[in-house]
Amino acid sequence: MPFACADPRADESALAGELPAQTALRLAEAKARAVAPGFADALIIGSDQVASCDGMRLEKPGNHANALRQLELLNGRTASFDTAVCVLDAATAKAGKRVVPCLVTFRRFSRAEAEDYLRREQPYDCAGGAKAEGLGIALIARLQTEDPTALIGLPLIALTELLAEAGFPVLG
Repeated sequence: MPFACADPRADESALAGELPAQTALRLAEAKARAVAPGFADALIIGSDQVASCDGMRLEKPGNHANALRQLELLNGRTASFDTAVCVLDAATAKAGKRVVPCLVTFRRFSRAEAEDYLRREQPYDCAGGAKAEGLGIALIARLQTEDPTALIGLPLIALTELLAEAGFPVLG
């Protein structure tokens, strides 16, 4: 399917009292609506992911030191990654959206393993500091989700359902 990518330049800050899943849903729709004026007759896909562990949100670390702190927090623990997707019909302004939770249990790993991983992958733009689609999978013991693609940032099962609901079935 032909597509184009656009940067929504959205403020990704959480609102006061907002739960991680609510933030992800709000931002997925906000991102889609932000780019809609440039794509008047298109279906716009927006997505966002919010990670948390024991009530603490995990932002994109941005650098090695922050990523190491996040990995040390996650070592041997379970984190929640709430990934939302929105399909916006730019012509009608109608939006369908879903959030797909993923529980990620990290295995126990040494500081040297975390340092080696960070040196090799440099996942400073990923909440939690681990990319499951790369070497970060070696830090993970178990995933619990209805859609494993949600962890990577775009829940494809939910997306295909939303596209079909918008009149654009992926197959057929």
